[in-house]
Parts: sequence; structure tokens; C-alpha cells
Amino acid sequence: MKILLVTGRLAEDQVRAFAGEADVLVADTDVAAFVTPQMLFQAAPRGYDLILIPGAVTADFWEAERALASPIRLGPKHAADLGEVLQLIEKGELEPSRTIPACQILLGEMRERALRDIERLEAQAEAVLHIGRVKIGGGSRMKVLAEVVDSTRLSSEQLADRIRYYQEEGADMIDLGLPLDARPEEVRAALGVAKEATRLPVSIDSVLTDLLLAGLEAGADMLLSLNAANMAQVGPAAADLGVPAAVIPGPGPASLEENVNAALDLGVKVIADPVLDPPLQGLAASLEKYMQFSRRRPGIPLFFGAGNVTELLDADTHGVNALLAAIGAEVGASILFTPEYSAKAAGSVRELATASRMMQLSGRRKTPPKDLGLDLLLLKQKRRLPEEPLPQTVKEAQPGHVYVLDDLGPFRIFLSRGLIVARNGPVSICGRNARDLVNSLVDLGLVGRLDHAAYLGRELQKAETALRLGRDYVQDEPLWPAEKS
Repeated sequence: MKILLVTGRLAEDQVRAFAGEADVLVADTDVAAFVTPQMLFQAAPRGYDLILIPGAVTADFWEAERALASPIRLGPKHAADLGEVLQLIEKGELEPSRTIPACQILLGEMRERALRDIERLEAQAEAVLHIGRVKIGGGSRMKVLAEVVDSTRLSSEQLADRIRYYQEEGADMIDLGLPLDARPEEVRAALGVAKEATRLPVSIDSVLTDLLLAGLEAGADMLLSLNAANMAQVGPAAADLGVPAAVIPGPGPASLEENVNAALDLGVKVIADPVLDPPLQGLAASLEKYMQFSRRRPGIPLFFGAGNVTELLDADTHGVNALLAAIGAEVGASILFTPEYSAKAAGSVRELATASRMMQLSGRRKTPPKDLGLDLLLLKQKRRLPEEPLPQTVKEAQPGHVYVLDDLGPFRIFLSRGLIVARNGPVSICGRNARDLVNSLVDLGLVGRLDHAAYLGRELQKAETALRLGRDYVQDEPLWPAEKS
């Protein structure tokens, strides 16, 4: 396949480095994004099966395509992606577009392929048991069970909102965590609200016999947690109704093995929970228990309490949840359990939902969980673009600019209900990204000074970053403490 790469003078060396056997045309412009159809008309390249122009170009090349008798399509935005893009084009695995940069198509296709594979694998998987319509164990994907902590202390509206949030975040099942002072009638009421709010399976989480029985009576789809203290009363009821239950060790000397055997003898559909301990409180030893139980009882699904780690570790949860899901997959876990109790754990349900899919694909492909089309990279990149060379003549920026109050007035910027708000007196503009907001402020004639416009751009971008990361935003304060920036 004869391919021509079109670029500008500044990017020539980079493009040639990744061009392989493709030809390179350097257009009469320094910046590749400013390549125009007229430049191609002037160069008049002929005989190419494909002409790739820079992915950042926005001009219409339809007339040039007709005149040159060669398809003209958008390449990637960055030269560093050219090697992979060209390779896939040659294999017929990537069809470049007139309107979408090739790098975006590549990422989109990888993600779509991954999601199709996951859907197919889950449809074909045989499960050990079902909770509602959700497959558990066997060859099925690890399922995410999202806990609503102290569910009976929430109003009906608050509980329903939390459940719907978890569902939108990708939870496969909902758990109603119960405080020790909950009453059976409150359990029944909470289950009623939950069943109205979602079609996902709903579990009841307690060790108290009367609360577990109330959950069964109200239609719970799973119970957490059976042990030696509640087994005699709750076990037969769960078995009669066909409701699966997570079995834990204890109390006292009662082992997990003993409790599991007792539950099985009663006819309970068992999910075993060896109990994941927090970091430096027995985490490694508890993982060994998971491995040993999985080897002894391979047919019993395992419950993996990821929240016991994320809630008790002051570290960003993206990487922690990815690693926990990988460990869960290795020890044979079937259910990944997490609350989002603390602010730092916000997003854990979504992260585990993504991670469980990554591990399913990774296991199927027999590769480490990378280059799958799905990832949990948020702040860091897989690869860095080459740095631009420093100009020969450059002036160092100077501090100490004296700001003059804009005659059109100052803005107060804050976050509210998932939106960025910029308020100037009686006028308030809201949106979800800094670009739209700052453009609207300029278009509406609400900014009268260049330095004020620059300031608003900086602050609105900080607000957008905070919104996307789930951090607090306070105007004129750094997004991160100085020691972490």
C-alpha cells in the first residue's frame, strides 16, 4: 500500500522517524495543523493509495481528494502514534476517516472490541449459581456488589438516590448495610425502597438473626453474613427460599470451613468469605487464606471485600482497585464488595466495574491487563509525546503582575450539583467544562480585561479538573497542597 504522510516543517523529523515505508510531504507551513487543501494542490502528489493529513487539521479536503484521485484521510494528532496507525492500516484493521483523527478511531475501536468481547464471554460463561439474573462464579466475570452503609438511617429518597447512583456507576448488585440498632420493620421498608429503585439484585448485610430473617421475608436476593451464631435459624430459611448467602468465619473458634459445611448441610447456596483484612492488619495472611480455600473448595464462589483495603488506605483508589481486582481474579473471587463510605473512596464502584472487565479480558487473552482497550489510567499516561525543542531565544516569565479590577466586575467561581458556576452579581453561568464557560463569558461581554480573561481561564480549568477528579475546589487556592504538586 502506497501511503503519503503530510506534515509541517516543525514536525518533519518526528513524522519521518515513525513513517516506516510511507512517503512524507512537508507542506509550506511550520505547524502541521495548518495544512490546507491549497498546499496539496500546489504539491500535486499522484499515485497514492492513501494520503494521511495531520489529525488536528479541520479544513475540508474533499475537492483535493477528487482532484488528486487519492483518498485523503485524517491521521493521528501526534506523530508518536503514526507507527501503530500505519501498521493497522496496512493490516486492514483500521479504516481512517475524513472527520475523526485516526488515534481516536483506534482508541474507540479498541474499547468497542473489548466491550463486545466481554459481552460475548459473559453470555457464554457457565455460572456456579445465579443471584437474580446475575451469574456468580464459574467462568463469569467478577461481579461488583456496592454497599449502601447504614441504609436504614437514610430517607427513602436518599436511599433510592444512592442505589441509582451505584447502578449508573456500574454495580452489578446492591447491598443494604444495616446498623446494629436497625429494627426488622426498617429492614423491610429499606428493601421495599430498594426494589422500587432498581432491578439489580439486593442483599441484606448483618449478622443479627432477626434482621436477616426480616430481609428474607421482604425478598432479599442474598444474605450477608451467615456464621455459627445465626446459622441454625437463618440457614434453613435461606435454603427454603433458595437465597444465596455469604458465609464468614466465627464467632469465636468456628472456622470458615466449619460454617460453610454447616450451611451446605442445610442446603444453602454458599458464597464463602475468608475475610480480606486491611493493610498491615493481616492483608497478606488473609490472601493466603483465600488461595488455600480456593484450592480446597474450587466449586464454591468467593466473596472479596475490596472495601476493607480501600477504605483503610490513604491512597488514590484507581490503582488500588485495579490491583485488588487483579488479586481477586488470581485467588478465584466471584464478588468484589465495596462501599464508597469515605470521600477518598468515591468512584470505587466504577473503578471495580472497569477492573473486573479488564481482568476477564486479560484472563481470556492470557496476557497481563494492559493494552486491552479498557484502563484505569486517570492522571498518568501509558506513553509520553516527544518534547518540543526549546526555542533558541526565549524570555523567562516574570512574577509580580499587578492586577487591575475589571470594570465589568469580578466573578465568584464554585462547584454545585456537578456543575461549574461562575457568578458576577446577578448573572450566573454554569457548565461542565472550562472551555464553554469562558467562551460564554467572553461572548456575553462579561469580561473587559485580558488579564481578567486569563485569570478566569485558569480558575475555570482548575474547577473542571476538580470536578472530574471528585476534589474540592476553592477559588484562588491550589488544587493540590504544595508538597504534592
